[in-house]
Amino acid sequence: VQLQASGGGLVQAGGSLRLSCAASEDFSFYTVGWFSQAPGKEREFVAAISWPGTRKYYASSVKGRVTISRDNIKHTVTLQIDNLKPEDTAVYYCAADRSGYSPNWHPPFWGQGTQVTVSS
Repeated sequence: VQLQASGGGLVQAGGSLRLSCAASEDFSFYTVGWFSQAPGKEREFVAAISWPGTRKYYASSVKGRVTISRDNIKHTVTLQIDNLKPEDTAVYYCAADRSGYSPNWHPPFWGQGTQVTVSS
């Protein structure tokens, strides 16, 4: 499955963004998630949502500020990030896996990433 991430941009601290991940085909039975990679840092898990959306997983660092959801008709997954902080500045990638989420998750399918920049 091919994934296309969008919705990034420049936003002031305290603002919100909604990132979208669109699949090129039906992504039934895929768990879909988001990762972030800040400059000079390793890619980190942010959130994931199972098929058909009954289970959601969040990194402890963003819990309470991030909401993940999916539209199984439109084949999209959305990541809502509220109360953005400058340290949220990163490239955000969506990823998918038919095997489901697990600790130290390494999904096989990745989108190209969308840049989020938060100004102070």
